[in-house]
Amino acid sequence: MAAAELQGKYQKLAQEYSKLRAQNQVLKKGVVDEQANSASLKEQLKMKDQSLRKLQQEMDSLTFRNQQLAKRVELLQDELALSEARGKKSKKSVESSSQLSQEQKSVFSEDLQKKIEENERLHILFFEADEQHKRLEAELRSRLEVLEVDAAQHQAVVDSLTKKYTETIEKLQNDKAKLEIKSQTLEREAKDCRLRTEECQQQLKNLQAALGSRLEESLCIINEKVPFNDTRSTRYNALNVPLHNRRHQLKLRDLAGQAMAFVQELVTALLNFHTYTEQKVQIFPIDSATDTISPLNQKFSQYLHENASYVRPLEEGMLHLFESITEDTVTVLETTVKLKGFSEHLASYLGFLRKILPYQLKSLEEECESSLCTAALRARNMELHRDMKRLTAVFEKLHTYVSLLALPSTRPEGLLRTNYNFVFTNIAASLHGLHDILKDISKHYSQKAALEQEVPTATQKLITTNDCILSSVAALTNGAGKMASFFSNNLDHFTSSLSYGPKGGAEFISPLSAECMLQYKKKAAAYIKSLKKVQQSLEKIAKLEQEKEHWMLEAQLAKIKLEKENQKLKNSHSGHLTETIQEHSVLPNKAEQKKETTEKSLREPIKSTSLAPDAESREDLIKTHYMARIAELTSHLQLADSKSVHFHAECRALAKRLSLAEKSKESLTEELKLSSQNITRLQDELMTTKRSYEDQLSMMSDHLCSMNETLTKQREEIDTLKMTSKGNSKKNKNR
Repeated sequence: MAAAELQGKYQKLAQEYSKLRAQNQVLKKGVVDEQANSASLKEQLKMKDQSLRKLQQEMDSLTFRNQQLAKRVELLQDELALSEARGKKSKKSVESSSQLSQEQKSVFSEDLQKKIEENERLHILFFEADEQHKRLEAELRSRLEVLEVDAAQHQAVVDSLTKKYTETIEKLQNDKAKLEIKSQTLEREAKDCRLRTEECQQQLKNLQAALGSRLEESLCIINEKVPFNDTRSTRYNALNVPLHNRRHQLKLRDLAGQAMAFVQELVTALLNFHTYTEQKVQIFPIDSATDTISPLNQKFSQYLHENASYVRPLEEGMLHLFESITEDTVTVLETTVKLKGFSEHLASYLGFLRKILPYQLKSLEEECESSLCTAALRARNMELHRDMKRLTAVFEKLHTYVSLLALPSTRPEGLLRTNYNFVFTNIAASLHGLHDILKDISKHYSQKAALEQEVPTATQKLITTNDCILSSVAALTNGAGKMASFFSNNLDHFTSSLSYGPKGGAEFISPLSAECMLQYKKKAAAYIKSLKKVQQSLEKIAKLEQEKEHWMLEAQLAKIKLEKENQKLKNSHSGHLTETIQEHSVLPNKAEQKKETTEKSLREPIKSTSLAPDAESREDLIKTHYMARIAELTSHLQLADSKSVHFHAECRALAKRLSLAEKSKESLTEELKLSSQNITRLQDELMTTKRSYEDQLSMMSDHLCSMNETLTKQREEIDTLKMTSKGNSKKNKNR
């Protein structure tokens, strides 16, 4: 399906590309036509220039002719003057002829004046036409240059766009080829995965069938053997031991260890804060070394001196709580009995804070009434006055919620299970409030210490004590911030861990049932250990049985060897006896008897040795049989191990290939999205360029139309000039 979609998208892209290519060809043709039109306009302009030059030559000839006529007119005027001078001499003789000549002179002078005026007018018109022609020619040349530059720019843009489109097309074709190869590989992998999934489905069906049959057998056994189902009753189900979640216990122990470290840090900071506050009361505003402090401060200092007996138990209670959370227990609120002790220690420390709060407030008020206290110092003291009240209030709030958490392990009806999340959330909010209050105390106390250093009676001991108090408050602030962030970050885990309990049950009924469950858990653990011991002892017994069989075989082999040795000794002893009897009985045949005895002795050892190989061969056969059996079993075991390893490796490889296929599919989809986005962007760019080309072509056509209009006007003006020049030439010829 993915390959078909890719093929369809690429076919659409090819169609769009062919359309765009056709449009590009049309645009190229339009540009070529415009270039041809501009070339024809250049030719027409050259022809107009040639005609203009001809007209200029005609005008030059006309001006030369006019100059000749002007010279002739001047000659005629000179002749007229001479004739007038001669006429004066012969005035009396030829009066009639003078009258006639005067009339002719007046007519010639009028005609001459008209010709001169007309010639001047023609000269002016010709000059104006020449100037206008030059101006139009310059404008047209500048427009032609601009149009040529625009045409060159458009051609460069067209070339760059065609180059860009060809590059993008080549890139898309390469991407298409790569995607086709990838799609083919993915199809092959998909086929393999389908085959494997079919095999896995078949195996799953077989397993389901086997498990179904086993489930039916187990249900039959349960229905026949189990007297009642204790998970239906919450009272009985609460006594069932839940499944041991070692990771859950280790996580809770780790969190308890972190909380204990934070509590230890807070305890150290509180001890330092109360101790240095006691020192501060002893030296300011009155130093106890030089003068007697007020009874109020004496009592306040006495109470502060007892801070360790209230602060140290907090660390001990948290330590006991941490030690109660082990890997083998089930840790929920119903089983955390040590949380009650920590809550009691926190209540004791809260009582200590309530006891010292009035003295602390009165001590600050007494300090404000001192003559050394300035207005700014008094303002800081009142801010600390409010901060100490807020500090005690937030500890009361924190103790309230901690005591609520301790109720499920002692009195479960005091806190419903649905309210656990609310209590944890409010503890986190109280810790954040404690952190904010300690930040305000640190800020106000630093300002107070800076102001106390400016007091004239401030000693180095006071400055050092203030620095120690500031460092302890800073440590308190950091510890409270760490504790608040720690509790907020692990709030989800604290809430989710409450669902840890017996299977099928929603909760523990009571602390007593939780305690019974823990006892049952210990018994179950001891029973499992005993079962493990029994299993180990059974394995030892089986091993000993194998060793027993081995030694029994060894004993049988040793017995056979012993029998062989005894038989050998008996045979050798009987041989020696017969030899001695024959030596004493027959002396003459001593040599022959010796020969027979030697033959017998040789024959008898051969018999004894023939019995020994049978026993040894039997032992070797037994050994080889067992060794072959062991080798066969080890080879079967190794083959099974290798098959399992191979199957495991194949499963892992399939999983990796599946994940890689999914990743490649995601990457291909992303690449497809990017390519579609690029195609849309290219289409938009092509549309914009097409529109810009159309606009530019329309502008060029408008320019060409305007140029044609101006050329026609110039043509008409040149024709009029020609007509006027021809008329003038005819008139001059007539003259």
